[in-house]
Amino acid sequence: MAQPHELTLTQAAAALRAKELSPVELVESLLRRTEALDSALLAWATLTPEHAMEAARRAELELFAGTVRSPIHGVPYGAKDIFDTAGIRTAGGTKIWAERVPDTDAAAIATVNAAGAILLGKTHTTEFADGDPAVSRNPWNATHTAGGSSTGSGVAVAARLVPWAFGSQTVGSVLRPAAYNGVVGFKPTFGRISRRGVIPMAQTFDHVGVLTRCVEDAATLLGVLAGRDPDDPDSADVPVDDYAAELDRRHGPRIGFIRTFFLDESDAETRMRMEQVAQELAKAGATIEEIDPGIDFPHAFRSHRLMQESEMADWHEPLFVGNEKLYGPKISAYIQNGFKNTAKEYVRAMNYRLEMRNLASAALERVDALLMPTAAGPAPQDLTQTGDTRFQSPWSFTGFPSISVPMGLASNGLPLGAQFAGAPFQEARLLGVARWAEQVLAVELEPPL
Repeated sequence: MAQPHELTLTQAAAALRAKELSPVELVESLLRRTEALDSALLAWATLTPEHAMEAARRAELELFAGTVRSPIHGVPYGAKDIFDTAGIRTAGGTKIWAERVPDTDAAAIATVNAAGAILLGKTHTTEFADGDPAVSRNPWNATHTAGGSSTGSGVAVAARLVPWAFGSQTVGSVLRPAAYNGVVGFKPTFGRISRRGVIPMAQTFDHVGVLTRCVEDAATLLGVLAGRDPDDPDSADVPVDDYAAELDRRHGPRIGFIRTFFLDESDAETRMRMEQVAQELAKAGATIEEIDPGIDFPHAFRSHRLMQESEMADWHEPLFVGNEKLYGPKISAYIQNGFKNTAKEYVRAMNYRLEMRNLASAALERVDALLMPTAAGPAPQDLTQTGDTRFQSPWSFTGFPSISVPMGLASNGLPLGAQFAGAPFQEARLLGVARWAEQVLAVELEPPL
């Protein structure tokens, strides 16, 4: 068997259920891996080894007695440091809350803990999950950004410090770090997973998501996390599918390839690789149809940004006013912009969001999923930023589900990601397409650590 730290969530869970591995051994392996690598990677904001070992011993007794709470029982995870954790510091990447310790768990944390998952620690995030970079380093090349805002989560999963981690996405904060670090990043439809207890950025767009090393793991996690939360006003009351069970039912999917805007704005190498991906999928049996949904993507991005900044300004105002010097330059600029935006501009942006949803829905009536690059290129060599958010924005703006899967390495040795988007609450179909494509492309990436 592979070393415990090398196992994906699904592999680790299977080994635990078969009693070939104990939760204690798995946690110890990940802690050793963290001790060896994290002084350079800086994925963890707060590591909780005592908490993890106590939970591992409890899970070990349960599993060895034949009690299996869920498909993730006994598997460790990381949580982006905007997810409240009872009794464990949740600082949100900001000086203002450097010593903040919540009394209760976020709903998503409570759900996976009840399912028997083991919190290994909190991962670094950009300040308040916005644009000021976190300290985490890209495991493929430390001089390039690791993305954001789920920075530490992407790094920790790629570096095999933990099998999976929570992220959140308001614009591009799950899929972009996934692409830059060479892992899978998935966010379901807006409202599919409760956001209660997650520090907000823009509540109209905030999504809970996950970073994993394969699509199967993302599907397994959605099966645990999806569902109505009456205490989250935006939580959707929509039936939950058996996502993992439906993964292998997808053969020769219909895929709409969006070249307009996405390929126009990509670097040459990303354009070439995306064309190759489309050809490989078609050769394997997919129906590839070029689609132009009629969306003005640059206008949509500007509209998304205006609404995001306005909602940030509203939420942050009580904290920001009087504490301006404690905020980073990028988030400060967004908040100041939000103060200046007018109600009329917000309504116009919201109206285009509705139009964009209709256009995207019409396109998705013809295909199972839409295909485009996750980002315009590999991670930029610039530690003052977290990368280009434009390509991930459309599906956060509309609230449609999206997923990034690795599609290889650029010539500079950095990962590239392919992005699939699906219709609202059709995550089972989207995950099936992504799993099928993942198997066809057969890209397995591990950073040279």
